[in-house]
Amino acid sequence: MPNFANDPNRTSWIPVPENSDFPIQNIPFGVFITKDDVITIGTRIGNTAIDMGALQQLNYFEGIELTDDMFMQDTLNDFISDGKKTWRLVRHRLAEIFDSTNPKLRDNPEHREIILFDIQDIEMLLPVQIGDYTDFYSSKEHATNVGKMFRDPENALLPNWLHLPVGYHGRSSTIVPSGIPVHRPWGQTLPAGTDTPVFGTSKLVDFELEMAFITTDANLMGEPIKPEEAYDHIFGMVLFNDWSARDIQKWEYVPLGPFLAKNFASSISPWIVTIDALMPFKTEAPKQDFAPLPYLIEKDRFTFDIQLEVSIIPEHQPETIVSKSNFKYLYWTMAQQLAHHTINGCRVNSGDMMGSGTISGETPDSFGSMLELTWGGKNPIQMVDGSERKFIQDHDTVVMRGYCKNDQVRIGFGECSSKLLPAVELNY
Repeated sequence: MPNFANDPNRTSWIPVPENSDFPIQNIPFGVFITKDDVITIGTRIGNTAIDMGALQQLNYFEGIELTDDMFMQDTLNDFISDGKKTWRLVRHRLAEIFDSTNPKLRDNPEHREIILFDIQDIEMLLPVQIGDYTDFYSSKEHATNVGKMFRDPENALLPNWLHLPVGYHGRSSTIVPSGIPVHRPWGQTLPAGTDTPVFGTSKLVDFELEMAFITTDANLMGEPIKPEEAYDHIFGMVLFNDWSARDIQKWEYVPLGPFLAKNFASSISPWIVTIDALMPFKTEAPKQDFAPLPYLIEKDRFTFDIQLEVSIIPEHQPETIVSKSNFKYLYWTMAQQLAHHTINGCRVNSGDMMGSGTISGETPDSFGSMLELTWGGKNPIQMVDGSERKFIQDHDTVVMRGYCKNDQVRIGFGECSSKLLPAVELNY
């Protein structure tokens, strides 16, 4: 089925500000609460949120096979379960409804009053019920930097890294949408020069610049997914800040890897940008050092050119951009990640989320964490307000942004923004 919704010449009767992340070619999906306290599935064009539940009730999706309450739910899981054909039919219909030449809704003020909301008048929610969450470790530059800091600089990458997409299973219970603050975590750390751990709040809270993809019901237990089939099972992508407590992580991660240092909070952007919308921004993936094992070889190896940046905003102060990176730097692609994840027969369900791992480039200004940007705190970052940062301080807000752009159109993800609050008081 051709992807008509991506027509770069299409315009909308809904106003779209210049350099908006959300032109009519985007049509992302999310869940929000309206000004009337109704939870609905929706999309967005410009600064207008669109109630897809209301559109369905008013028969704007007539002719598309959907359950009666498909868009009147509080998660996208059922819609995602319907598969790629349904996603594309719905995106096409939305593109038609809001095309500048289509008068059906444009010239119906009563319907517009029910369906359309100013983005300031809604509250975004978590778009999917995340059943399982996996975090990969797929940036060669990031893995090398960490290896140099904590292991042998001459052998920074562990022996398995160039052979498979390293990953671990995380917790989905503390994944929150943009705008929800998080608290500095408590845990065990091992002070320098000692051999006895102490209990207290993390002193080294960090962000990790990542992206994540959301899957559909991809396979049955026991059935692997081939790389060439992967994008049929990936609904879309979000920005992802996998908050980390570096001092807790350093003490606890041997021998089983990340635990409390990672699962206290992760933040995502609330609009899921579909793989269909991103296809015009395909680009060549990094050349791999040598051919991986056959089950990881891609017949059409590509990734997406997604420009990324991270800012830190101290309370009541201007923001400072601390990193500019790109999704295309990742050594292991989403197709390889999903193929490796399922090669043992692991089942992947609708709403599952797969994090990319920290995205770092080759230059210091493209590193995707404070750990790397300050090289473990040795080189503090100068903020616009004159202060310095080695890691994230209480009341700092971390903002991640991402977008794709070519000569014809810009498609973006909005923001993934979250403030770090002081630790919750404990009575120990």
